[in-house]
Amino acid sequence: MRDIQREIQENLDAIEREHGVRVLLAVESGSRAWGFASPDSDYDVRFIYVRTEEDYLRLWPKADVIEWALDDVLDINGWDLRKALPAMRKGNPVLYEWMRSPIVYRKDAHWEAVEGTLADAYTEKPALYHYYGLANKTARLHLSGNLVSYKKYFYALRPLLCCRWIEKYHEIPPVEFSRLLDLFSGKEAGLTEDLHAEILRLLEEKALTGEKELKPGIQTISRFIEEDCIQQKLYIDALGNTETKDTEYFEKVFLELVRD
Repeated sequence: MRDIQREIQENLDAIEREHGVRVLLAVESGSRAWGFASPDSDYDVRFIYVRTEEDYLRLWPKADVIEWALDDVLDINGWDLRKALPAMRKGNPVLYEWMRSPIVYRKDAHWEAVEGTLADAYTEKPALYHYYGLANKTARLHLSGNLVSYKKYFYALRPLLCCRWIEKYHEIPPVEFSRLLDLFSGKEAGLTEDLHAEILRLLEEKALTGEKELKPGIQTISRFIEEDCIQQKLYIDALGNTETKDTEYFEKVFLELVRD
């Protein structure tokens, strides 16, 4: 039997050796971190790395992404700090999700020291557009037929609940689907008892269903997704611009991590 945890650590070590980088953060991203993995789900390991100061002074910069996909079980790739920080300033929520992943494979002490202030730079409107876009696209492309992949329901439900979290708390939403679902259960919170129970049944069934297996659609869940996509679009369109941290802040973080 494969020792996946050991393999992940060995591959992170190999990445550092072969590319001459330091891994600042390595986490699980995707269905395993979200809490609705299928029996055949792979491991989506994502990481942020930093190069040496000399590398950043080169006339011809090195690649800002390391793609280290290995097989059907392990999918490992990462972003250069120089790519990650500008994306975070623009409000890319994927990077913030990496910081909140419940499954952490590696975390550098210097990265941990700046995580709190990076979280303060989170901007709401880009995140809301991102999550709404994921849900709406998934619904249009994958949930309109009679037969659907059950994982696609969660690829729409989770981002919609993330939108609701941001609207309620004005902060980075949790990665775990269960936490999002618990918060918005109850009629006054937006999910009726029947709908909540239907989603829980779907979670149980998905845990036993292959990634590509197709099953009959569930009308109550499909209807909720369709209606909530409309509501989220209306909310986002009415929202004013949210502030972002200035570039000097991200420059400071970059230099601190490169020089440490």
